[in-house]
Amino acid sequence: MQPSLLKDQLAAGRTLLAPGVYDALSALIAEQAGFDALYLSGASIAYARLGRSDVGLTTYTEVEDTLARITERVRRPVIVDGDTGFGNALNVQRTVRGFERAGAAMIQLEDQGFPKRCGHLAGKSLVPVDEMCGKLRAALDARTRDTTLILARTDAVAVEGLEAAFERAERYFECGVDALFIEALRSPAQLDAACARFAARVPLLANMVEGGQTPIESAQALAARGFRIVIFPGGTARAVAHTLQAYYGSLREHGTTAPWRERMLDFDQLNALIGTSALLETASRYD
Repeated sequence: MQPSLLKDQLAAGRTLLAPGVYDALSALIAEQAGFDALYLSGASIAYARLGRSDVGLTTYTEVEDTLARITERVRRPVIVDGDTGFGNALNVQRTVRGFERAGAAMIQLEDQGFPKRCGHLAGKSLVPVDEMCGKLRAALDARTRDTTLILARTDAVAVEGLEAAFERAERYFECGVDALFIEALRSPAQLDAACARFAARVPLLANMVEGGQTPIESAQALAARGFRIVIFPGGTARAVAHTLQAYYGSLREHGTTAPWRERMLDFDQLNALIGTSALLETASRYD
C-alpha cells in the first residue's frame, strides 16, 4: 500500500486503526498483522532509542532516520509524530520536507511549548495560537505533494480547558490542515463534544493511552462516535517492555531460555518473519 492511499482511505470515510510502531521490526510485524496504517510514536522512539521519557529529548534527525528505516521496509502508510516541528516555522518546514522525503503519509504537529512532553503528563505549556497557525501554514507550504497530509494537534485541554482547545482547533482547521487531534480528552462526554463540533468537517484522531487521561475505547466504538483515525501509540512499547521484564527475569533466574521456548520465535521462525530466504535469493542473482 502506498502512502498516498491514506488520503484516499480518509476520503472514503473509513476509520483507520493505526498501531504504534517504533522501528522497522515493529512496523513489519504490524503490517503482517493486517493494519492499513501505522503510527510512528515519538514517545516510543524516546523509550526505545534513548531509554528515556517523552519530555522533548528526541531530535528531528532521530525521528527522520527511524521513519526512513520503516518506510524502506514496509508499504503501509505511516503517520509520524513530528512533535512541535522541532523549533519555529523554519524548523517546521525542514521537518516537513525531511519527513516527506522519508516517506511520511501524514505529519503530526502540536502546539506545545519547549520542552514538550507526553500529552498525558502534567505540566505542559502552549505556544500562542497565532504562532501555531504560522507553523501550520509553514508546514502546508513546505510539502511538495498534496498526498502528504498535515495533522494539527492541540494540547490545550489540560492547560486552558475544553472550550479553549476547541477554539484552537477551529483556528488550526481554518489554516487548511487535513486532520485534527485534540489531545487528552477526559471523558466520553468530551469525546462526543469534539465529534459534534468537528467530525462532519474534518477527520478527527483519537489517542488511546493505557493509563492515560482519555478513557480507553475500541476502534469500533470510537468510529461510532465519529473519529476517523484511532491510534494506540505507546501500547507496543509497553507490551514489549512487559515481555522483556519477564524474559530477562526468567533468563537470569534459570540461566537458560528453555522456560520461554513456547513464548519465543526460534531461529528459523524469526528468519521466516523477516524474509531472510527472499533476501538471500535476491543476493544470489548477483553472484
